[in-house]
Amino acid sequence: MRKKIISARKFIKPSYSYLVEKKRDGGEFTDEEIRYLVDSILDEEIPDYQQSALAMAVYFQNMSAQEMAVFSEEMMLSGEVLDLNRISRPKVGKYSTGGVGDKTSLVLGPLAAASGVLMPHMNGVDEEYIISNLDKLSAIPNFNPTLDLKQFKDQLSKIGCTFSEQDEEIAPVERILYDLRLKTGTIPCLPLITGSVLSRKLSAGADYLVVDVKWGNGAFVKDLEQAKQLARTITRVARSMKRRCVALVTDMNQPLGDTVGTALELKEAIDLLKGEGPEDLQELVLKLGMEIVRLAGVAGSTLSAKQTVQKHLKDGSALQKFKDMIAAQGGDISFIDNPDKFPVAKHVRKLPAPKRGYVHTINAGLIAEGVQKLAVQKNGKYDASVGVSEIKKVGTQVKQGEPLMMIHYNDESKMEVALEYLKTAYRLAPKRPNPPELVVERVA
Repeated sequence: MRKKIISARKFIKPSYSYLVEKKRDGGEFTDEEIRYLVDSILDEEIPDYQQSALAMAVYFQNMSAQEMAVFSEEMMLSGEVLDLNRISRPKVGKYSTGGVGDKTSLVLGPLAAASGVLMPHMNGVDEEYIISNLDKLSAIPNFNPTLDLKQFKDQLSKIGCTFSEQDEEIAPVERILYDLRLKTGTIPCLPLITGSVLSRKLSAGADYLVVDVKWGNGAFVKDLEQAKQLARTITRVARSMKRRCVALVTDMNQPLGDTVGTALELKEAIDLLKGEGPEDLQELVLKLGMEIVRLAGVAGSTLSAKQTVQKHLKDGSALQKFKDMIAAQGGDISFIDNPDKFPVAKHVRKLPAPKRGYVHTINAGLIAEGVQKLAVQKNGKYDASVGVSEIKKVGTQVKQGEPLMMIHYNDESKMEVALEYLKTAYRLAPKRPNPPELVVERVA
């Protein structure tokens, strides 16, 4: 666990009230004060109400780059920090703020491994939007999302990628603060997000980091300027921690790909690993993949990076790494070889367009909510066969009655509620809108 850092000069512990008031009034914490706070949270010495007040003070008053760098490092040191130096390959972490229909992380780990890059991925709860990637992988029979740290390192050494739950020994203070942020309405707090991302990813062994900051109605970050600020903050703080980081700000105002739902999305990820699949997902996988191989030093130029990514998607090596990863974690790879084995819903019906026109806007969050209403079972788990497919995208022209999407479901009693979300998600207009740019900004 955490190694206590002893300062050369004596540090006089301030009261927690003093620290709350200091940040409330816009003051900047010293390095020692941040270490003291992280230690106090880890040792359960600071009361919950003062932690809540502190989180709210940071939310409103922000932190300097120096504060965030020390805060991130101290949270990283609050638990185990994996030493992967015995594995000679470059280590690149990938983080996404989560979005509807996003399958890119499932593809990028195997793609990185096929390119000679190690991707140590522990899935955090802040990397998902309603349906997590681990929910999607659970559609594969016997897949084990729980690896201890030895299994995690062994699999990285052998295969080059993992996809598992965050281990309790990794950045425990980050987990405590995330639960606190959920309760106090401070999830969007930029310094706390930055500390969370960097502490967790660097603890898991990453030397470099590629970040996908999603903005829009299908993401946690609804405001574009806030998304840009988050991307700049993470890269700046990573740099001050002597870690190279690249961030892309990407549009999440419509679902990524053509499907939303566990098995449906997993099948789409398999298509992507074959170099196929929807254009928007192919574009995002290509751009994020290029950042990964360039950051790792595997490819130098933009052209070389593009060729490297395309090669491993087309020659089957990325797909093979995905199968190796699934097999290593106990999953039945026959489902990867034959996706028709995934469960299929009993019923499929279209969501008809109410009039002729162009798809002007889509609320991706409402689509995810609708799918959740259909899919969640009494035990809290997702029905893997349920979801939506053939989603019409912004700018598509439709005739009255033509399907805006196909709905896959098993329980008729859930349809009425789900349809209210799905119908409300679409807005049609007589004029064709300009298609949104998928990648809005690159920050390095």
